[in-house]
Amino acid sequence: NGAQLLIPAGFLHGFATIEANTEVAYKVSDFYSAAHDGSVLWNDPALGIDWGIDPAKAVLSDKDAKAVSFAEFSSPF
Repeated sequence: NGAQLLIPAGFLHGFATIEANTEVAYKVSDFYSAAHDGSVLWNDPALGIDWGIDPAKAVLSDKDAKAVSFAEFSSPF
């Protein structure tokens, strides 16, 4: 439907798809910078986010599978 959501630089963000074969496209404001890339554990209890999915069925990227808790996260911004 063309809907978009602006996420300012430096904000953590995440998404969960609940339909098979879903594609998510996003664009960024600049070229990739490993120094500004990070990841917070998606199901960190301290964040209290109900993703509406069974954690045992979650499919994560390698980066997200190695994420740290929010308390351990050090923002690169």
